[in-house]
Amino acid sequence: MEGGMDKTKGFTSVQDLGVEKMGVGMLGYSFMGRAHTNAMLKLPHMMFPPPAIPELVAVCGRSEASVSEMASRFGYQGYYTDWRDLLENEDLQLFDNVGPNDVHCEPTIQAAENGLHILCEKPLARTAEEARRMWEAVKRNRVKGMVGFNYRFVPAVRKARDLIASGALGEIYHFRAMYLQDWSLPHFDVPYLWRFNKEVSGTGALGDFSHIIDIGHFLLGSRIKSVQASMKTYVPERERPDGKGIGVVDVDDAFASVIEFENGALGTLEGTRLASGRKNYHVFEVNGEKGSIAWNLERLNELEVHWAEGEPADSRGFQTVLVTEESDPWIENWWPPGHIIGWEHSFVHEIYHLLDCIVNDKDVGPAGATFEDGYNACVVVDAISESSETGQRVDCTY
Repeated sequence: MEGGMDKTKGFTSVQDLGVEKMGVGMLGYSFMGRAHTNAMLKLPHMMFPPPAIPELVAVCGRSEASVSEMASRFGYQGYYTDWRDLLENEDLQLFDNVGPNDVHCEPTIQAAENGLHILCEKPLARTAEEARRMWEAVKRNRVKGMVGFNYRFVPAVRKARDLIASGALGEIYHFRAMYLQDWSLPHFDVPYLWRFNKEVSGTGALGDFSHIIDIGHFLLGSRIKSVQASMKTYVPERERPDGKGIGVVDVDDAFASVIEFENGALGTLEGTRLASGRKNYHVFEVNGEKGSIAWNLERLNELEVHWAEGEPADSRGFQTVLVTEESDPWIENWWPPGHIIGWEHSFVHEIYHLLDCIVNDKDVGPAGATFEDGYNACVVVDAISESSETGQRVDCTY
């Protein structure tokens, strides 16, 4: 080889395949903003060929210093400090809303009115009434809308759902789920954040961990019919981060609920941000007449499976299945069997699904969480809140 590196011959790029770009505008730049942006940058190379190439047109946030740093760091073409200006950008086709809960409703409705497709983080809204307005806007304007319940796109979770849908577990008797974290324990001195303010967040741990509501609906293919619940705030005040006094915490630190599904299954939901030692402990277990399935987010490549029949009598119990075979959902895009994937890959799968639905005019559901699914989860959140306030069992009215 002379004159330097030999050029690769015969390589087919996404440009060679005629894959078009899709302009993305993002509202929000913090934790979820980084997760979504990382997925968009990674997607065209690993989910090959992609339905479209996400083009990072602009990011928006209230702090100019922070949002400009986000734009520079990840390669957004520009930034805004007002979401109304962002939505007027004619280069956008997809609006990705990862902002705080109080900016989910109005910007998302306006994006739908502007003809933009939408990815909105969970919870879809602060209340079911807000969520219904958003769902109706998406339907009215005939755009694609998906809610960021990304755990639907973990291979092990999808495999669990497929096993249940196939009838392998028979009649489903029980569903139980927990989402436990410890980041807001008093000794961590966490300041008064928007997540502790009901006007901004709607609820506390309940809405933040509404993943476990959606996972129940998704796995069982049945909505929650009624709830009996309690919520509690253990740390009623926190210091404001600007040093300007004390903020009153008016949302829940923890909740627990007994639930019944429309298909007759019973279940429990529990969430807290005060579980010492638990960092991101999202677990579920489904028990049926023919077996059981369990999953733990902190070991997200594994399923615990038990089959009630056909096991040797001296070794009955759960077995660990490593969900990394090429035949498992999405794994063919990554590494050889046994080479595990991570939390961030669920966002790659999620965004790929939405792009495929947009480009090829496919339905977002049932694989992805539609705005109707987001609304359904908000109905359950509202019902749990009402049950805690009244001490009564509450029916979920969809």
